[in-house]
Amino acid sequence: MELPAVELRPLVRADFPLLGRWLAEPLVVRWWHHESTPEALERDFGPSLDGEDVTALYVAEHDGAPFGLVQVYPIEAYPEYVEELTPVCVVPAGALSIDYLIGEPSARGRGLGTAMIAAAVARGFDDHPDAADVLVPVALGNVASWRALRRAGAGWYAAGELSPDNPADPPDHVVHRFTRPSLLQG
Repeated sequence: MELPAVELRPLVRADFPLLGRWLAEPLVVRWWHHESTPEALERDFGPSLDGEDVTALYVAEHDGAPFGLVQVYPIEAYPEYVEELTPVCVVPAGALSIDYLIGEPSARGRGLGTAMIAAAVARGFDDHPDAADVLVPVALGNVASWRALRRAGAGWYAAGELSPDNPADPPDHVVHRFTRPSLLQG
C-alpha cells in the first residue's frame, strides 16, 4: 500500500492557535482529553519548544496543509511512564514512543494518519540512532488508531491496564511495537 506524502515540521508557538482548535475538535477531545486554552498549550508544549523537555513536537502536513500533531520521545525520559508500562510489557532500553492526533476532520479516512505515524517512527529512529523500538499504547476502544498503527507497520506487542487519557475510558490498552527496520533483516 502506497501512503500519501506527509511532511513533519517542528511545531512552533505560532501553531498554538491551530493546535488549540485541534485539541477542541470533538474526536480529538474524545481520545486526548487535553485542555486547549492558550495557558494549557504553553504549559504542556512550551517546555519542549524551549528545549527543557526531550519530547520532539511536529506538525504533520500533506500538500502544504497542516492536519495533525505528533510527539516523539524516549520512554525512559519519563520514569513514571516506565513504571506504568513495565507491568504490561517489557520496555526495551532506549525505546521511544509517539503520540499523535489528526486535528482536521477532512484529513481522516485518507491514509494520512498511517503516513503520519510511519513518518514519526522513521524520524524517531533517525533522531535516536540507538533506539531499536517504538512502543505505542492505545486505548483498546480506539480501534481506528491501532488499525493505523498496524497499517504503518507496527505489530501487536502486549495488552493490559494503563491510565486512560480520557477518564471516561476503561484502563484496557493495546501496546503496539515498531522495530528498527535494519534489525528485522537479520
